[in-house]
Amino acid sequence: MLLMKQADLYAPEHLGIKDVLIEGEKILSIQDHIELSDPIDGLQVIQADHKLMIPGFIDLHEHIIGGGGEGGPWLKTPEASLKTLLSCGVTTVVGLLGTDGISRNLTSLIEKARAFNHDGITAYILTGSYGYPPVTFFDSVEKDIMLMDLVVGVKTAMSDHRSSAINGEELIHLAANARRGGLLAGKPGYVTIHMGSGAGMLDPLFYALDHSDIPVQIFQPTHMGRTAQLLDQGIEFQKRGGTIDITAGEDAAHCRETADQLEHIFQAGFEDQVTVTTDAYGSMPKFNEQKELIGMTYGIPDGLLNTLAKLVLEKHIPLETALKPFTANPAHVLQQSDHKGHISAGADADLLLLNSDMTLDTVIARGTKAYGNHTALLHGQFE
Repeated sequence: MLLMKQADLYAPEHLGIKDVLIEGEKILSIQDHIELSDPIDGLQVIQADHKLMIPGFIDLHEHIIGGGGEGGPWLKTPEASLKTLLSCGVTTVVGLLGTDGISRNLTSLIEKARAFNHDGITAYILTGSYGYPPVTFFDSVEKDIMLMDLVVGVKTAMSDHRSSAINGEELIHLAANARRGGLLAGKPGYVTIHMGSGAGMLDPLFYALDHSDIPVQIFQPTHMGRTAQLLDQGIEFQKRGGTIDITAGEDAAHCRETADQLEHIFQAGFEDQVTVTTDAYGSMPKFNEQKELIGMTYGIPDGLLNTLAKLVLEKHIPLETALKPFTANPAHVLQQSDHKGHISAGADADLLLLNSDMTLDTVIARGTKAYGNHTALLHGQFE
């Protein structure tokens, strides 16, 4: 058992100073004060000392086996490490492929996710990649979602010169397969859509909504802060009931830009219809106007905490509002709001303690202290 004493709890709603008792991987009880009358063997007590307690971050878009390859195989990016994810407060991650759906493949992706689950965090994956028809384990997206334990949806790309230029009819077909697979498996069966900066923007998505009965919540367009025009289209999509995804920044300037975009979305009244993800370990290529590659880098998942800090400390957005895109909203996308993205009795014990300056103090992942004293306490076998 683990007892966390006197934390300033944001669930994400503000509950005030509380004690939190954890048994196994679940939160057993939340009370103003928890006093255990009988000694319990192995009980660990953490004195939170009024530090901020929030749900662990849920990153719906991370290239956990690396990405890249634009420009040649020597430009492939490295894989994610458990230590890095924990040091950034990520306790649940969804892995996916990017431009390269050939040398980076679904078998390696699901094995990496299984390793993460074994080592102490929660991990899922998406089938598909940039290409269309999508790469799959079997011969259909529907079968992948229904039959593969960790597959919760599918990835595709549009309005990008690296994509297969998926059109509205193809998007309808893809989403219908994902929808059926999700229904048959009791999973979300959603479609993550990598958005480039192409002129078509969300046109294929709006076509799919106008010419099919696919529920709007099946679609999750990502990188929606890429241009101001794309963000405006994203708000139109939100008006129709959709959820959009904004990519957290890889540096301070980008995180500030992401915070600006989130503030704009909050002011428009869509705080429950936006998620923030990292795109970590995916390539971040730089192209000139002729679409020639002129540079390459990649990010790590520290953009989540950095963006949250800018929302709270610089923009003075209440923490209970600022938290939603990092916790409650992605849990809703995963159809796991009953046990993830919230701090409540019976929920998964994925918790972060933050200092007053919004730096990370402690990570609890699936009921285990996984990070503290600036050190990851869980790690992969060979990290």
